[in-house]
Amino acid sequence: MNTSIQGARDSLPLVLAAVPFGIVFGAMGQAQGLPDYIVLAFSALVFAGSSQFVAMTLIGTGASPLIIILTTWVINLRHMLYGVSLIPTVKHLPLKMRLPMGFFLTDETFATVVNKLSQQPNQQVDPAYFFGSGLLMYSNWVACTYLGIVAGHQFPQLTSFGLDIAMVVAFAGIVVANLRLPSHWVCAGVAAIAGVLTYSWPHKTGLLFSAIVAIIAGVMAEDYVGSKPHD
Repeated sequence: MNTSIQGARDSLPLVLAAVPFGIVFGAMGQAQGLPDYIVLAFSALVFAGSSQFVAMTLIGTGASPLIIILTTWVINLRHMLYGVSLIPTVKHLPLKMRLPMGFFLTDETFATVVNKLSQQPNQQVDPAYFFGSGLLMYSNWVACTYLGIVAGHQFPQLTSFGLDIAMVVAFAGIVVANLRLPSHWVCAGVAAIAGVLTYSWPHKTGLLFSAIVAIIAGVMAEDYVGSKPHD
């Protein structure tokens, strides 16, 4: 099978789960009174679901552009962590290929690619597989945003349905399926506990804090297991 097609196929569960998420965002932008082309361009150029929702909420509250930019920047810092973790697996690729990969590095594509890496011995990202996943997710996100804009004109209460929970459930399923080592479970457990404790932190800063603490805990757990004498 063509590796780009395989990447798209492996991403399909998360792509389908993103459908209501994208539709709700499109409807939300329309409900805020923004021009349709601005809402669509938002998804096409930013392509970061969580920060887009937060930015749209801040726009609705009349927040200043500086607050909106800083808040979305903090939320998107987790993508930097994703990129750093993938450096050893993409260093064989030229910069002109790695730069667009950074744009398509969403939560869903990261989860799909990491799952694929865990199943192969060479631990190198296949760019065709990566872009197969990323491009499908991107086209789906933009298309669903457009559907949400259209639906928002017809059903103004669409944003109150809470359909975005589908993405959370799907992503949690992907994560749990890949918890194979004790250090993985430690990382996930610490992330869950820290996420609950920092949920009320402003501007989603608890998300970044929880991710950093969980990574540190996972690395420490892996070092501890590796340092134990074998029987």
